[in-house]
Amino acid sequence: MPLKSKNNNLIKSIMNNYETVFIVTPVLSDAQVKEVADKFQGIITENGGQIVNVENWGLKKLAYPIQKKTTGFYFLVEFEGEGALINKLETGYRRDERIIRFLTFKQDKFAVEYSAKRRAKLANKSQEE
Repeated sequence: MPLKSKNNNLIKSIMNNYETVFIVTPVLSDAQVKEVADKFQGIITENGGQIVNVENWGLKKLAYPIQKKTTGFYFLVEFEGEGALINKLETGYRRDERIIRFLTFKQDKFAVEYSAKRRAKLANKSQEE
């Protein structure tokens, strides 16, 4: 909800930093997995969010079986957005049977700083190779 100043000008709504990790079922093809990732990035951008970083961690072993599956495709998405966006995003996760787990959290200033350092370190590493 936008705030109004004394002269009734609308002030830009506060954009929070968020990070979401979701696990896609391992029975999908690479094209289907990419489609799922693109779908949720689209939900973020369509609802006024701005994507900062996307990482595809690939197929990893789960710590414990989920829906009788022991592996899953992991994705990390860092983005900025308003709080209302999170409800829409998580509703999308719950409705999509291809998502087996998800976690979204608001980053504090220390987490934002850590994420920026981590991205810079990964960028340097990829340039060296």
